[in-house]
Amino acid sequence: MEKRDFMTLAGLTGLALGALNAPARAQTQPAASAEPVLLTVTGAVGKPNRGALDHALDQMMAKQGIEFKQATTFTASSLAKLPAISIRPKLEYDNKPHELSGPLLTTVLEAAGVTLQPTRPIELRAVDGYNVTLTVAEIRDRQMIVATHLDGKPMGLGGLGPQWAVYDPEHIPSLKGKPLNEGFAKCPWGLYHIGVKPA
Repeated sequence: MEKRDFMTLAGLTGLALGALNAPARAQTQPAASAEPVLLTVTGAVGKPNRGALDHALDQMMAKQGIEFKQATTFTASSLAKLPAISIRPKLEYDNKPHELSGPLLTTVLEAAGVTLQPTRPIELRAVDGYNVTLTVAEIRDRQMIVATHLDGKPMGLGGLGPQWAVYDPEHIPSLKGKPLNEGFAKCPWGLYHIGVKPA
């Protein structure tokens, strides 16, 4: 994975904290939910639960050029309700195996009402703007998960979380044996936005 501009990340972290606390005013989630939104899925979603981008309150998404008319949002609790799996890859950051757990990315997309055509491009965006695009077929083949826990503990903002779109490179023939930074290049940590493109 390319080294990121951590000065930019530090600046965006302040925006992220504001964005995590503000969405209740801009979203059409039930008023009873006091939890912040941690993940927003936009584009071709069939089960939206919020309206269009609010340029005043959705600051991080607006600054990163994201536009949408409707979206499906997830809190920590709504992600926790989805079936989770665990993987144990060796991470590039400390060269040690760690348990990562969370729902399959395809499960999250299905919960948002996305039709999973194999050629549909899916853009994964992190809080610092780092983004990658994979097809649904690639996501399935790699058994990519939306990790919410690292070694049994929730991941926080400022580390690798609150979500990490990740897979185990050693279980993917085309990546097996490659340097770890190459293996994880399509795995954005700090995931907060998924853009579903036309198939």
